[in-house]
Amino acid sequence: MSIQPLDALPLETLRRRSSTKWRSFPHDVIPMFVAEIDFALAEPITRALHEAVELGDTGYTPPQPGVREAFVGFAERRWGWSVDPERVRWTGDVMMGVVELLRATVAPGERVVVNPPVYPPFFDTVAEAGAVVEEVPLLDTGDGWQLDLAGIEAALAAGARAVLLCNPHNPTGTVFPREALRELAAIAARHGAVVISDEIHGPLASSDTPFTPFLTVSADAEAVGYVVTSASKAYNLAGLKCAVIVTASEAHARIVQALPWEVEWRTGLFGAISAVAAFSSESDAWLDALLARLDANRRLLADLLAEHLPRARYRLPEAGFLAWIDVSAYGWGDDPADPIREGAGVALHHGPFFGSQGRGHVRLNFGCGPDVLREALQRIGAFAREAAAASSAGTVAELVSRR
Repeated sequence: MSIQPLDALPLETLRRRSSTKWRSFPHDVIPMFVAEIDFALAEPITRALHEAVELGDTGYTPPQPGVREAFVGFAERRWGWSVDPERVRWTGDVMMGVVELLRATVAPGERVVVNPPVYPPFFDTVAEAGAVVEEVPLLDTGDGWQLDLAGIEAALAAGARAVLLCNPHNPTGTVFPREALRELAAIAARHGAVVISDEIHGPLASSDTPFTPFLTVSADAEAVGYVVTSASKAYNLAGLKCAVIVTASEAHARIVQALPWEVEWRTGLFGAISAVAAFSSESDAWLDALLARLDANRRLLADLLAEHLPRARYRLPEAGFLAWIDVSAYGWGDDPADPIREGAGVALHHGPFFGSQGRGHVRLNFGCGPDVLREALQRIGAFAREAAAASSAGTVAELVSRR
């Protein structure tokens, strides 16, 4: 039976939101930069939060908020992953969990491997933990991206102590295959390193590229790995603050249990309440409808780019609602998000923020209604045509200044 794609909220409703997406730019700019989506919350989440507000249930998060049990059920239903509930702990968000794990496993000044182009906070989080970033970029195969396993092994052999993995990958939307993750785990085990896997986009993998949690791939992965994940990306709950840290070995479970109490106390009560509702089976139908919408949108985006920006390079992401687009052929500079925003009135994320490999790129959020996606690409296409026409008589900067 086909699943009806989820409908986005009307723009007039969305513009009443007070989140970063809707308060960063004037109303004539279409915001497609930050990872927020344009849909109503899943009804079980809305119901749980309404009840909490009606009760005035706004105090401290309890010692056992039900998050571990809810996540264990979700992982089993969605991925066939049997998680030991005693090896699940919670915190405020994924990056909080990552930085605390880095502090616990990497000494100040030691190196941590990241795979750019990658989520910009990875660079900041490594520095916050007192460690040093070592870049081992993804390999562009021409058809997609893959981990540079030989490069990662060389970095670990030379002394790097950890790999900070983005799985599925942001911004490329790559779902790494089980075989690659298994080899990564074996490499880390050979060199006594750890792998911290940010799996926040895992619930958003498309049906044709199933997501593989890192800790499930091998005994090596269980021994070297930590997973940090959250319902916040799939269910649009980032402001409520709840994530989980998962381990699969006794040694790593002891490390997580030894983290300061404050790591757990940073979890927001509304974050815990909403995570429990999101991870429940009652929210599965909503998630399936969202995935149907995102699948339609990623394909619509390919058609719109072919029509309006035919020189752009884009590959269908295998997970998430973020598109990594190379627009360097249009000559808009290393950071094309700025001229696009100023010239077309569409706010995209800055490619260079994801590493030097992002020069000439933008990241576009297609977690919206198809009508919004169409208008955005029409605007950018019109800007591209005007810029091309203006290049013989003036400059793109002059065109932008006339907007």
